[in-house]
Amino acid sequence: MLFGKRIRQLREEKQLLQRQLAAALEIDTPMYSKIERGDRRAKRKQVFILADLLQADPTELLTLWVADQVVTAVVDEKEFANEALDIVKEYINK
Repeated sequence: MLFGKRIRQLREEKQLLQRQLAAALEIDTPMYSKIERGDRRAKRKQVFILADLLQADPTELLTLWVADQVVTAVVDEKEFANEALDIVKEYINK
């Protein structure tokens, strides 16, 4: 999803192979590929490792990682998603 699309873009810009990043994360290449496709979620600590390897802003990657979690939680609740997100915004900004 959002996170996977961005790390793929960064990886391609740096001309790195999936297997190189997978090795750095100590996972196999198919698992890394699933992260890029959005079929599997990276662990939080992996976000920071990827930010370092890809010379990316860790805040940007962590934000996209969290956004993916939110999308996953609300995607099947389209009728209520926007209202629920408004309530969440209010709650976290207290």
